Amino acid sequence: MQQNSIQRILVCGAGTMGSGIAETAARAGFETILYDPAAAALTRAKEAITSNLTQLVSKEKITVEEKTATLARLQFHNQIEACKADLVIEAIVEKTDVKQALFAQLAALNGPHTILASNTSSLSLTEIAADVDHKERVCGLHFFNPAQVMKLVELVYTPWTSETVLQSATEVVERMGKTAVVCKDAPGFIVNRVARHFYLEPLRIAALGTMDYALLDQVMENAGFRMGPFKLMDLIGNDINLAVTKSLYEAFGKPERFRPSPLQEEKVAKGTLGRKTGEGYFTY
Repeated sequence: MQQNSIQRILVCGAGTMGSGIAETAARAGFETILYDPAAAALTRAKEAITSNLTQLVSKEKITVEEKTATLARLQFHNQIEACKADLVIEAIVEKTDVKQALFAQLAALNGPHTILASNTSSLSLTEIAADVDHKERVCGLHFFNPAQVMKLVELVYTPWTSETVLQSATEVVERMGKTAVVCKDAPGFIVNRVARHFYLEPLRIAALGTMDYALLDQVMENAGFRMGPFKLMDLIGNDINLAVTKSLYEAFGKPERFRPSPLQEEKVAKGTLGRKTGEGYFTY
């Protein structure tokens, strides 16, 4: 793969993260395809992206012409046959077998030089890549929510990832105005391994009943964090946060420090997942 050869990016999954990555790619000048088998999800994503761009225009962060150009670079498809690109970034459900199946389909549709990147926050990239043809082109591109705003992207490599792929992926991240941090595939990578305790310790305190969610958030924000742990969990999605916690808990052999909180499990069981459902630790 030659330097600067990536012109078209395919983002798989039209949820909050996928649509955010697609918007970011299109704003950076890439021809961008957002794929999701659910047409309704694509409609919601298109509306959200358009709304975000309109807000940026109103705040004078971008011009009307830049908004129009960004939307012109975006395509929305619910047919897998349209999924051909130089770089694929999947942002679908956090299940290894589902990601493996998608990568198998995409590998069959695309040439051997198409980079297959996963936005997984905690699953093993090595396991995802294991059965992919030309597994040297598989890497992780872990964006953070909201992808349009957060500057950090974890660029994760497996034992097979080539230097050429890492270089090309780094160039894409930098063109998007982000900072790439390269790390080896390991449970939780860097951020989620460190951040587990940002969530789990406040959850343990809340479970004792000594402080409520709002006060714990206020304490953490007054300590310098831009957002408290409970607001952040609601933003990320309590289902996603719990899935990451469980993944690390299992990967490290079930140590007590990574044990999921019953409060997390209760929220997910009730379907109060945060902002996306209108209720989580707080009501929206």
